[in-house]
Amino acid sequence: MTRTGFAVLGFKSTFNLSKKKKLRDGLSGVLQIGNTLWVANDETITLERLSYQGRDADGVYRYGDHLQFALSDYLQLPVPPAADPKEIDEADVEGLVYHNDYLWLIGSHSLKRKKPDPEKSVQENLTRLEKVTSDGNRLLLARIPLLQENGSYTLKRTAMLNGKRLAAAQLRGDDKSNDLMDAVRRDQHLQDFVAIPGKDNGVDFEGLAAVGNRLFIGLRGPVLRGWCMILEVEPEEESDHSSILRLKKIGPDDLPYRKHFLQLGGLGIRDLCVQGSDLLILAGPTMDLDGPVTIFRWPKGTEPKGESMVFEEGLTAALDVPYGQGNNKGKDHAEGMTLFSPEGKANGSVLIVYDSAGQDRKQGENGVEADIFSL
Repeated sequence: MTRTGFAVLGFKSTFNLSKKKKLRDGLSGVLQIGNTLWVANDETITLERLSYQGRDADGVYRYGDHLQFALSDYLQLPVPPAADPKEIDEADVEGLVYHNDYLWLIGSHSLKRKKPDPEKSVQENLTRLEKVTSDGNRLLLARIPLLQENGSYTLKRTAMLNGKRLAAAQLRGDDKSNDLMDAVRRDQHLQDFVAIPGKDNGVDFEGLAAVGNRLFIGLRGPVLRGWCMILEVEPEEESDHSSILRLKKIGPDDLPYRKHFLQLGGLGIRDLCVQGSDLLILAGPTMDLDGPVTIFRWPKGTEPKGESMVFEEGLTAALDVPYGQGNNKGKDHAEGMTLFSPEGKANGSVLIVYDSAGQDRKQGENGVEADIFSL
């Protein structure tokens, strides 16, 4: 697959807060809003804003003027930030969407297991594989007001817009669970996968889309007999707490979600985008594997009348996305996707960012290329 262009994202070195990765090496979500790109890294509790700097003579779109926004400035994180910014409970933000003047975000909600390390002993590595741990800040489903200001876009904890009060809010919960996971633990399709780490085909939320009052949450895992899942939810404010969200009971048997199963050839969901009435699905392996990676189109996927079983005949493979092979094996994992309209000109393109960027994708000390494809 040949890309139709690319954008260079320029990050500031002073904002590299993770002990393990630079920001450019762990991109997990991306969202274009006007002249800005909002980017998430999977090992931080921040969001990154990059502003459009123009298109150079070679046709490359450039984004810079990097600003960092700490989620703790807007939300009550389940685990408060540590004194040392490098000692954090990561939020593992995997989905971003802009809707009705809010930026919505979702953490993976997944458990994790450490990788074996070739420099450690056999017994040490066996112990690493035994341990399953959690980061409480992954249990986030939240919204933050996002408004135009001084020719750009910025986050606000509260704001007034056209006589309406906007307020940051998050789904009711703590560092052990929230309302969504409480329901998932009782779900006949999902309950057996809650205690399994995300990269082992356990519950792992990746991808977020919004239509009307509803959110669509893509699951990287579990994949059941080759079928992946989307959860449809409808958050609303608590009547006496504008900073707390609950889920309306929109599903059968008073469940707070509806389930949509899609036959994507054994792939899990990495991100979601709305295009018209269609739902675009960035799909890749649920396990810790390289490719294949494909963008599927679910026609009228934003308008389900109830729960869904969507067989492969009801989906279109829009395009294949490159993944790490050869010298890039284990690199270039497509994680984030956004509709891309450079300079305000809608042209049916998507921009994709990658986790574990390959060396040929990196520019300078902190820049990285994101791919642009025409749908």
